[in-house]
Amino acid sequence: MKILLANKFYYRRGGDCIYMMNLEQLLKKHGHEVAVFSQQYHQNLSSKWSKYFPSEMKGLKVLTRPFGDGETKRKFCKLCDDFHPDVVHLNNIHTQLSPVIAEIAHEKGIRLVWTLHDYKLLCPRYDCLRSGENCELCFDPKNKGNCFKYSCMKGGMIGSWIGYKEAKKWNKGRLESYTDTFICPSYFMQEEMEKGGFDRNKLITLCNFIDVEKCKRQDYTKENYYCYVGRLSHEKGVMTLLEAANRLPYRLVIIGDGPLASELKAKAHSQIEFVGYKDWDEIKELVGKAHFSVIPSEWYENSPLSAIEAKCLGTPVLGARIGGIPELIDEGNSGMTFESKNVEDLKEKIELMWNASFDCKKIAESAMKRYNAEKYYQNIINVFKCPTA
Repeated sequence: MKILLANKFYYRRGGDCIYMMNLEQLLKKHGHEVAVFSQQYHQNLSSKWSKYFPSEMKGLKVLTRPFGDGETKRKFCKLCDDFHPDVVHLNNIHTQLSPVIAEIAHEKGIRLVWTLHDYKLLCPRYDCLRSGENCELCFDPKNKGNCFKYSCMKGGMIGSWIGYKEAKKWNKGRLESYTDTFICPSYFMQEEMEKGGFDRNKLITLCNFIDVEKCKRQDYTKENYYCYVGRLSHEKGVMTLLEAANRLPYRLVIIGDGPLASELKAKAHSQIEFVGYKDWDEIKELVGKAHFSVIPSEWYENSPLSAIEAKCLGTPVLGARIGGIPELIDEGNSGMTFESKNVEDLKEKIELMWNASFDCKKIAESAMKRYNAEKYYQNIINVFKCPTA
């Protein structure tokens, strides 16, 4: 089978990129021909398909690319004509590539599958946040103007106007008509899509996968610290975590970087250590030896890889009850949950987790079985072969 994978970036930038690149390798391993489509970007990995990539979206392109510019159309058409894919599999494509590629694939009669990594098809801002609070006003296709009304997008009123017009052009009716199957990595995502009016017969839930081999450990001994790994930004709930951690004597190791780094460091007590960005080998050791990992998100997190990776490393997870996070945690067996944004509840659950006893080897074995790439392959190949699973 020939499969064309599309994502706005082609390097390990975030969960969507990691997913697509892992899927590319998985499909190649099983003998499929795989092409990729992305925008040109200085951090992209080398690819023989890069000659088909449209130029990076900058300058005046920010006004035209979201609506499907000529360069993107020409290069995607050329790739389809040269590669002849059986399936086009979309990931995060809005703005830097735009859903014009979905339209082109549909017009060419190519089966179209779309994995949803965020809420862009429902919310012009993509994360369902307005002034830091969860918001679903734009779920109603008639209410996309709220994005402009409340100036939700980066770039203020101009950015919000572009976001509004983008959502109006690439509306639910059009995107649904182009797409054979939408893959939702969490049941929560599927429920939100249904709430937004999408046809449930075109929606399936298929949890993310990882390369579980990279998580194998011989020793599940834990050390005296717990950890957070991820971006240091408001929606990730790290400020709430810091408030709770400051009230406790336990050592917290924070892995990652982001816009809140300086503010967090200034407010942190001595038992909190910031180690910055780390590559996988270092993350594996830090998370693998942690007493537990915390996911304190305050937005509708979909199916965070950080939770999946922690469990595959045999590390229990303390997660916020928001989005798809609770679906990844077997309460009391592989971790616990707490009320998102609630500092007191988080503090109490950190204490409970610190004093709890978990079978870490069993957590790892169960997780590696659940999130195994081969299991995912069997499921997604059935999706590729059929309009609906």
